[in-house]
Amino acid sequence: MKNKTIIKGVNIFLFLLPALLLFVGILIAPIFLSGYYSAFDWNGMSSAKEFVGLKNYTEMFTSNSIGFAKALKNSLLLALLSVFIQLPLSLALALLLGRGIKGERFFLSVFFMPVLISTVVIGQLWLKIYNPDYGILNVTLTKLGFDNLRQLWLGDKKLALWACFVPMLWQYVGYHMLLMYAGVKGVSTDLREAAMIDGATQGQVNRYIVIPIIKPVLRVSVIFAVTGSLKAYDLIYVLTNGGPLHATEVPSTRMIEMLFQRNRYGMGSAMAVMLILLCFAFALIISAIFKEDR
Repeated sequence: MKNKTIIKGVNIFLFLLPALLLFVGILIAPIFLSGYYSAFDWNGMSSAKEFVGLKNYTEMFTSNSIGFAKALKNSLLLALLSVFIQLPLSLALALLLGRGIKGERFFLSVFFMPVLISTVVIGQLWLKIYNPDYGILNVTLTKLGFDNLRQLWLGDKKLALWACFVPMLWQYVGYHMLLMYAGVKGVSTDLREAAMIDGATQGQVNRYIVIPIIKPVLRVSVIFAVTGSLKAYDLIYVLTNGGPLHATEVPSTRMIEMLFQRNRYGMGSAMAVMLILLCFAFALIISAIFKEDR
């Protein structure tokens, strides 16, 4: 009996080994390598590396030329906008569609469609929308007689970050909606009907029954929204590349610049490690906030 247990354990280990090696090689090893290189002043190509300890980390937050602190501030603003604008909108749509309205499947497909589109394509689409000369936004404002509201949406440093958030909202509201919708549909109809019989309104049913039950789904959506904002890169790069005047810089754009334009591989690695730590820390904080009382 003992031998069978050992053989079974060995077989399980052997079957899991390829996936484990892949996981370690693609995810775990690069994290440790980034941590190692972050302690050096290195250009990423030469064999000469100067050990600097934590200097890259202190310079990251104190040097204006690095600009990481401002980029992190922008990402945190995007995270707040995602949590307090994008997620409530997704939740409202999920609650509405979860009631089984007519054309439910059609609306699910329509709202989820932007998630399937390449981010580069979405960036190019919104570049056309925001174009100051022929963009549909400024053209519509002119047609409606609001010439004074025409803007350089991506060229004004006060508006650019907000303008970048709108495509993010449009792209991922359907993603979070689908997660929440799955949770809403999993709520027992018996609970809904019992509450309605007792005189509860639809709003009260959602507030006191549905939302508390889908709390684990909401936690996952908040974690995805916050960590996604911290890791934002591709859409920002296509729309503004961090401009104008670094107004839309995010940590990922600063990291790419350090790695491939300034050849500061040690600093870029330090930024990568900091992003990993921040995402992990926020995930733990959000999980603690959503932790249910036992």
